[in-house]
Amino acid sequence: MDTITAIILGIVEGVTEFIPVSSTGHMILTSKLLGYDEQDPIMKTFEIVIQLGAILAIALVYWRRILDLLGIKRTMPESGSLRSGKKLNLLHVIIGIAPALIVAFFARDFIKSLFSANTVIWALVVGGIFMIFAEWFNKSKARITAETMDDLSYKQVLLIGLYQILSVVWPGFSRSGSTISGGMLSGASYKASADFSFLIAIPIMCAASGYEMLDSYKYMTKDTIGMFVIGFIVAFVVAYVVVLAFMKLIQKIRLTHFAIYRFVLAAVFWLFVMR
Repeated sequence: MDTITAIILGIVEGVTEFIPVSSTGHMILTSKLLGYDEQDPIMKTFEIVIQLGAILAIALVYWRRILDLLGIKRTMPESGSLRSGKKLNLLHVIIGIAPALIVAFFARDFIKSLFSANTVIWALVVGGIFMIFAEWFNKSKARITAETMDDLSYKQVLLIGLYQILSVVWPGFSRSGSTISGGMLSGASYKASADFSFLIAIPIMCAASGYEMLDSYKYMTKDTIGMFVIGFIVAFVVAYVVVLAFMKLIQKIRLTHFAIYRFVLAAVFWLFVMR
Protein backbone atom coordinates (compact mmCIF):
# COMPACT_ATOMS: atom_id res chain seq x y z
CA MET A 1 0.00 0.00 0.00
CA ASP A 2 1.32 3.43 -0.93
CA THR A 3 0.49 6.90 0.37
CA ILE A 4 -1.98 7.71 -2.41
CA THR A 5 -3.91 4.50 -1.76
CA ALA A 6 -4.06 5.21 1.97
CA ILE A 7 -5.39 8.71 1.27
CA ILE A 8 -8.02 7.46 -1.21
CA LEU A 9 -9.30 4.77 1.16
CA GLY A 10 -9.28 7.24 4.07
CA ILE A 11 -11.40 9.64 2.03
CA VAL A 12 -13.84 6.90 1.05
CA GLU A 13 -14.21 5.81 4.69
CA GLY A 14 -14.66 9.36 5.94
CA VAL A 15 -17.27 10.23 3.32
CA THR A 16 -19.37 7.08 3.55
CA GLU A 17 -19.23 5.88 7.17
CA PHE A 18 -21.98 8.08 8.61
CA ILE A 19 -24.24 8.75 5.64
CA PRO A 20 -26.72 6.07 4.46
CA VAL A 21 -24.83 4.80 1.41
CA SER A 22 -22.98 1.76 2.84
CA SER A 23 -19.33 2.25 3.69
CA THR A 24 -18.85 -1.52 3.33
CA GLY A 25 -19.94 -1.46 -0.30
CA HIS A 26 -17.73 1.52 -1.07
CA MET A 27 -14.66 0.01 0.57
CA ILE A 28 -15.07 -3.27 -1.33
CA LEU A 29 -15.58 -1.49 -4.64
CA THR A 30 -12.69 0.94 -4.09
CA SER A 31 -10.32 -1.85 -3.05
CA LYS A 32 -11.31 -3.79 -6.15
CA LEU A 33 -10.71 -0.83 -8.44
CA LEU A 34 -7.32 -0.20 -6.81
CA GLY A 35 -6.35 -3.84 -7.26
CA TYR A 36 -6.37 -4.87 -3.59
CA ASP A 37 -7.84 -7.97 -2.00
CA GLU A 38 -10.39 -6.59 0.46
CA GLN A 39 -10.07 -9.79 2.53
CA ASP A 40 -6.29 -9.45 2.97
CA PRO A 41 -5.58 -9.28 6.73
CA ILE A 42 -3.46 -6.13 6.40
CA MET A 43 -6.22 -4.45 4.39
CA LYS A 44 -8.80 -5.50 6.99
CA THR A 45 -6.61 -4.05 9.74
CA PHE A 46 -6.22 -0.83 7.77
CA GLU A 47 -10.01 -0.57 7.48
CA ILE A 48 -10.37 -0.95 11.25
CA VAL A 49 -7.80 1.78 11.86
CA ILE A 50 -9.41 4.30 9.50
CA GLN A 51 -12.80 3.46 10.98
CA LEU A 52 -11.40 4.49 14.36
CA GLY A 53 -10.45 7.80 12.75
CA ALA A 54 -14.06 8.28 11.67
CA ILE A 55 -15.25 7.41 15.19
CA LEU A 56 -12.97 10.06 16.68
CA ALA A 57 -14.47 12.61 14.29
CA ILE A 58 -18.05 11.90 15.34
CA ALA A 59 -17.00 11.94 19.01
CA LEU A 60 -15.54 15.41 18.45
CA VAL A 61 -18.77 16.62 16.85
CA TYR A 62 -20.84 15.39 19.80
CA TRP A 63 -18.33 15.92 22.61
CA ARG A 64 -20.61 18.20 24.64
CA ARG A 65 -23.48 15.73 24.40
CA ILE A 66 -21.20 12.84 25.37
CA LEU A 67 -19.95 14.65 28.47
CA ASP A 68 -23.52 15.51 29.35
CA LEU A 69 -24.63 11.88 29.04
CA LEU A 70 -21.76 10.80 31.27
CA GLY A 71 -22.72 13.43 33.84
CA ILE A 72 -19.37 15.21 33.48
CA LYS A 73 -20.77 18.46 32.15
CA ARG A 74 -24.31 19.72 31.87
CA THR A 75 -25.51 21.45 28.72
CA MET A 76 -28.64 23.40 27.93
CA PRO A 77 -31.34 21.22 26.33
CA GLU A 78 -32.45 21.90 22.78
CA SER A 79 -35.56 24.00 22.22
CA GLY A 80 -37.75 20.96 21.69
CA SER A 81 -36.75 19.36 24.99
CA LEU A 82 -37.06 22.71 26.78
CA ARG A 83 -40.75 22.79 25.87
CA SER A 84 -41.45 19.17 26.67
CA GLY A 85 -39.23 18.74 29.71
CA LYS A 86 -37.69 15.62 28.18
CA LYS A 87 -33.99 14.89 28.02
CA LEU A 88 -31.93 12.21 26.33
CA ASN A 89 -29.96 10.18 28.86
CA LEU A 90 -27.49 7.34 28.95
CA LEU A 91 -30.25 4.74 29.22
CA HIS A 92 -31.59 5.84 25.82
CA VAL A 93 -28.18 5.13 24.30
CA ILE A 94 -27.84 1.75 26.04
CA ILE A 95 -31.29 0.67 24.83
CA GLY A 96 -30.47 1.89 21.33
CA ILE A 97 -27.24 -0.11 21.00
CA ALA A 98 -28.07 -3.25 23.00
CA PRO A 99 -29.99 -5.20 20.30
CA ALA A 100 -27.24 -4.84 17.68
CA LEU A 101 -24.44 -5.64 20.13
CA ILE A 102 -26.21 -8.77 21.38
CA VAL A 103 -26.89 -10.07 17.86
CA ALA A 104 -23.35 -9.23 16.69
CA PHE A 105 -21.78 -11.04 19.66
CA PHE A 106 -23.75 -14.26 19.36
CA ALA A 107 -23.99 -14.43 15.56
CA ARG A 108 -20.56 -13.09 14.55
CA ASP A 109 -19.37 -16.20 12.72
CA PHE A 110 -22.74 -16.76 11.05
CA ILE A 111 -22.85 -13.14 9.85
CA LYS A 112 -19.35 -13.43 8.40
CA SER A 113 -20.39 -16.55 6.50
CA LEU A 114 -23.13 -14.54 4.76
CA PHE A 115 -20.71 -11.91 3.48
CA SER A 116 -20.35 -11.73 -0.31
CA ALA A 117 -20.40 -9.17 -3.10
CA ASN A 118 -23.82 -10.44 -4.15
CA THR A 119 -25.12 -9.91 -0.61
CA VAL A 120 -23.87 -6.32 -0.61
CA ILE A 121 -25.55 -5.55 -3.97
CA TRP A 122 -28.92 -6.77 -2.74
CA ALA A 123 -28.44 -4.89 0.53
CA LEU A 124 -27.82 -1.65 -1.39
CA VAL A 125 -31.03 -2.08 -3.37
CA VAL A 126 -33.30 -3.32 -0.57
CA GLY A 127 -31.86 -0.75 1.83
CA GLY A 128 -32.58 2.00 -0.68
CA ILE A 129 -36.20 0.89 -1.03
CA PHE A 130 -36.48 0.75 2.76
CA MET A 131 -35.21 4.35 3.02
CA ILE A 132 -37.69 5.61 0.41
CA PHE A 133 -40.53 3.95 2.30
CA ALA A 134 -39.39 5.44 5.62
CA GLU A 135 -39.28 8.94 4.14
CA TRP A 136 -42.72 8.50 2.57
CA PHE A 137 -44.12 7.25 5.88
CA ASN A 138 -42.56 10.16 7.79
CA LYS A 139 -44.00 12.89 5.53
CA SER A 140 -47.12 13.17 7.62
CA LYS A 141 -46.37 15.62 10.47
CA ALA A 142 -49.05 13.86 12.53
CA ARG A 143 -46.77 10.83 12.72
CA ILE A 144 -43.82 12.80 14.16
CA THR A 145 -43.68 12.69 17.96
CA ALA A 146 -39.98 13.51 18.41
CA GLU A 147 -38.74 16.68 16.70
CA THR A 148 -35.33 16.58 18.40
CA MET A 149 -33.12 13.86 19.82
CA ASP A 150 -34.18 14.91 23.34
CA ASP A 151 -37.80 14.08 22.53
CA LEU A 152 -37.09 10.42 21.79
CA SER A 153 -38.87 7.95 24.04
CA TYR A 154 -37.44 4.67 25.32
CA LYS A 155 -39.80 2.81 22.98
CA GLN A 156 -38.54 4.78 19.98
CA VAL A 157 -34.85 4.18 20.72
CA LEU A 158 -35.58 0.48 21.21
CA LEU A 159 -37.23 0.36 17.79
CA ILE A 160 -34.23 2.17 16.30
CA GLY A 161 -31.97 -0.39 17.96
CA LEU A 162 -34.01 -3.25 16.50
CA TYR A 163 -33.89 -1.73 13.02
CA GLN A 164 -30.13 -1.40 13.42
CA ILE A 165 -29.92 -5.20 13.49
CA LEU A 166 -30.61 -5.12 9.74
CA SER A 167 -27.17 -3.59 9.15
CA VAL A 168 -25.54 -6.13 11.47
CA VAL A 169 -26.89 -9.24 9.75
CA TRP A 170 -26.88 -7.84 6.21
CA PRO A 171 -23.51 -6.36 5.08
CA GLY A 172 -24.06 -3.34 2.85
CA PHE A 173 -27.44 -2.42 4.29
CA SER A 174 -25.83 0.59 6.05
CA ARG A 175 -25.90 1.19 9.77
CA SER A 176 -26.89 4.83 9.39
CA GLY A 177 -29.46 3.94 6.74
CA SER A 178 -31.17 1.42 8.99
CA THR A 179 -31.13 3.63 12.10
CA ILE A 180 -32.21 6.87 10.42
CA SER A 181 -34.99 5.05 8.56
CA GLY A 182 -35.94 3.18 11.72
CA GLY A 183 -36.15 6.44 13.63
CA MET A 184 -38.42 7.97 11.02
CA LEU A 185 -40.66 4.89 11.03
CA SER A 186 -40.91 5.10 14.82
CA GLY A 187 -42.13 8.71 14.73
CA ALA A 188 -38.90 10.70 14.98
CA SER A 189 -38.09 13.57 12.64
CA TYR A 190 -35.36 13.23 10.04
CA LYS A 191 -33.01 15.41 12.10
CA ALA A 192 -33.72 13.63 15.39
CA SER A 193 -33.17 10.25 13.71
CA ALA A 194 -29.88 11.37 12.13
CA ASP A 195 -28.61 12.91 15.37
CA PHE A 196 -29.32 9.76 17.36
CA SER A 197 -27.89 7.57 14.62
CA PHE A 198 -24.61 9.49 14.70
CA LEU A 199 -24.48 9.49 18.51
CA ILE A 200 -24.98 5.74 18.96
CA ALA A 201 -22.44 5.08 16.20
CA ILE A 202 -19.70 5.93 18.71
CA PRO A 203 -20.22 3.04 21.19
CA ILE A 204 -21.32 0.60 18.46
CA MET A 205 -18.29 1.21 16.28
CA CYS A 206 -15.88 1.36 19.21
CA ALA A 207 -17.10 -2.04 20.37
CA ALA A 208 -16.95 -3.57 16.88
CA SER A 209 -13.57 -2.08 15.97
CA GLY A 210 -12.09 -2.87 19.38
CA TYR A 211 -13.18 -6.50 19.15
CA GLU A 212 -11.80 -6.90 15.62
CA MET A 213 -8.54 -5.24 16.66
CA LEU A 214 -7.91 -8.05 19.15
CA ASP A 215 -7.13 -10.28 16.16
CA SER A 216 -5.66 -7.65 13.86
CA TYR A 217 -3.24 -5.58 15.94
CA LYS A 218 -0.33 -7.87 14.99
CA TYR A 219 -0.47 -6.52 11.42
CA MET A 220 0.42 -3.05 12.67
CA THR A 221 4.16 -3.19 12.12
CA LYS A 222 6.86 -0.62 11.44
CA ASP A 223 6.35 -1.30 7.73
CA THR A 224 2.61 -0.55 7.79
CA ILE A 225 2.17 1.95 10.62
CA GLY A 226 2.91 4.95 8.39
CA MET A 227 0.09 4.15 5.99
CA PHE A 228 -2.23 3.40 8.90
CA VAL A 229 -1.54 6.81 10.44
CA ILE A 230 -2.14 8.58 7.12
CA GLY A 231 -5.44 6.74 6.58
CA PHE A 232 -6.52 7.44 10.16
CA ILE A 233 -5.90 11.19 9.86
CA VAL A 234 -7.57 11.48 6.44
CA ALA A 235 -10.65 9.51 7.58
CA PHE A 236 -10.90 11.67 10.71
CA VAL A 237 -10.76 14.99 8.85
CA VAL A 238 -13.12 13.93 6.05
CA ALA A 239 -15.68 12.32 8.39
CA TYR A 240 -15.72 15.44 10.58
CA VAL A 241 -16.42 17.70 7.58
CA VAL A 242 -19.02 15.34 6.10
CA VAL A 243 -21.05 15.01 9.31
CA LEU A 244 -21.11 18.79 9.88
CA ALA A 245 -22.13 19.38 6.26
CA PHE A 246 -24.80 16.66 6.43
CA MET A 247 -26.43 18.16 9.52
CA LYS A 248 -26.44 21.63 7.93
CA LEU A 249 -27.93 20.37 4.68
CA ILE A 250 -30.27 17.81 6.21
CA GLN A 251 -33.41 19.61 5.03
CA LYS A 252 -32.14 19.67 1.45
CA ILE A 253 -30.65 16.18 1.16
CA ARG A 254 -33.44 13.64 1.59
CA LEU A 255 -33.17 9.90 2.12
CA THR A 256 -34.57 9.37 -1.37
CA HIS A 257 -31.49 11.08 -2.83
CA PHE A 258 -29.25 8.62 -1.01
CA ALA A 259 -31.48 5.73 -2.09
CA ILE A 260 -31.12 6.64 -5.76
CA TYR A 261 -27.36 6.85 -5.30
CA ARG A 262 -27.41 3.36 -3.73
CA PHE A 263 -29.21 1.97 -6.79
CA VAL A 264 -26.54 3.48 -9.05
CA LEU A 265 -23.78 2.10 -6.80
CA ALA A 266 -25.36 -1.37 -6.92
CA ALA A 267 -25.21 -1.23 -10.74
CA VAL A 268 -21.56 -0.12 -10.67
CA PHE A 269 -20.83 -2.81 -8.08
CA TRP A 270 -22.32 -5.47 -10.35
CA LEU A 271 -20.29 -4.26 -13.35
CA PHE A 272 -16.89 -4.02 -11.62
CA VAL A 273 -17.05 -6.61 -8.84
CA MET A 274 -19.42 -9.32 -10.01
CA ARG A 275 -18.19 -9.52 -13.60
